[in-house]
Amino acid sequence: MTRGAPAGFTRHGTAGDTASHGLGRVRVLMVTDVCHPRINGVSTSIETFGGALARLGVRLTLVAPEYPGTGNEMDTAEANCAEILRIPSRGVPLDPEDRLMRWRDLANLDRRLSSADFDLVHVQTPFAAHYAGMRFARKRGIPCIATYHTHFEEYLFHYIRFLPRAALRRAARSLARHQCNGLDAVVAPSQPMADTLRSYGVTAPLHIIPTGLPDSQFVRGNGLRFRQQWGIASTRKIALFVGRAAFEKNIGFLLQMAAIARRKQPHLMLVIAGEGPALPTLRRQAETLGIEDHVRFVGYLPRNAGLRDCYAAADVFTFASETETQGLVLLEAMAVGLPVLAIPALGAAEIVAPARGALPAAATPGEFARQLNELIDTPQRLALMSAEGIAFARSWDADAQAARLTALYRSLARAPQVRMSPHALVAPR
Repeated sequence: MTRGAPAGFTRHGTAGDTASHGLGRVRVLMVTDVCHPRINGVSTSIETFGGALARLGVRLTLVAPEYPGTGNEMDTAEANCAEILRIPSRGVPLDPEDRLMRWRDLANLDRRLSSADFDLVHVQTPFAAHYAGMRFARKRGIPCIATYHTHFEEYLFHYIRFLPRAALRRAARSLARHQCNGLDAVVAPSQPMADTLRSYGVTAPLHIIPTGLPDSQFVRGNGLRFRQQWGIASTRKIALFVGRAAFEKNIGFLLQMAAIARRKQPHLMLVIAGEGPALPTLRRQAETLGIEDHVRFVGYLPRNAGLRDCYAAADVFTFASETETQGLVLLEAMAVGLPVLAIPALGAAEIVAPARGALPAAATPGEFARQLNELIDTPQRLALMSAEGIAFARSWDADAQAARLTALYRSLARAPQVRMSPHALVAPR
């Protein structure tokens, strides 16, 4: 324990402690239901913003769940925070990857952090973390904001199949409206997601601040090494998907597309890099389609090792999800010069529609397959898209996005506070 750290904390780094910006330090309590070692868009966003915010004079304290087998080992996300408090947690029914933090520990945050002064609370997820963050902010009389990372309207029915889809959509919209309108501000990672929240009836101030790309994302790997590791011949064309193997990612669509595309590209290989609850179903689908020799499920790949090599080995990045609030993985592919073919839905549209390194794809497997085959057969176009994609990805700079978030923090910390609705503080049972 480092002297001065609040009781119960492990202190991992103070990258921003020596920063001098003339505006004074802002101290933020960040609360999340998801964090490393769990890999998804939320944990990636926390990791990316963490380092950039520290350089701008923002001191983060992160409250996150404990994960089995991790103890207090430092990971990348923790290294970007001055302190981290891991809360005892239990498994989530029907979702073995996630954890539910113990409420009695969350309810005591104000006491456990009694020696620390915070300027505001930033909530990253709408579950226990939301209610704990709101409760803490209310007790301290400080602002509370949240980032809306997940489009739950198009998400819940994949996991709660015994309820009607329409009812789940209404419930998701109602909960989003109720939670967001109890906040001082909401961060949306894209304009389409902000528009969606407005359509729900969200009246809280909305700020569009996407997750950016750090310089480390622009390092290209060794594609030949990946092909050798996975037994993929250098003559085979690779269409790649990277992301959580979840039902809402629409990976089954890509399998259908690959089954059609291979008729003209008999050596086409679809590589799926990721873990998740849909993986057994996807393996069965590949067998049913008779494309086992045209699909490689390579699992989760470490970002700074195998994943870079995987990107470098591919010819085209393919993406069919229609639920992305931003589509950060598309930018990650473009940052290393991999052309993107993706359905331009919701947040992903802001990345795909400019057509700088990305091509808007059709929403039918047959037409998507035709577009993929055309790209693969046009190396000059792939080379042009590669160069354009790198330049476009550079415009999504992590430090620039962190500066916008820092400005929001500072404006809220100086603003007089409006009393929050007590209804927003009802904790989950």
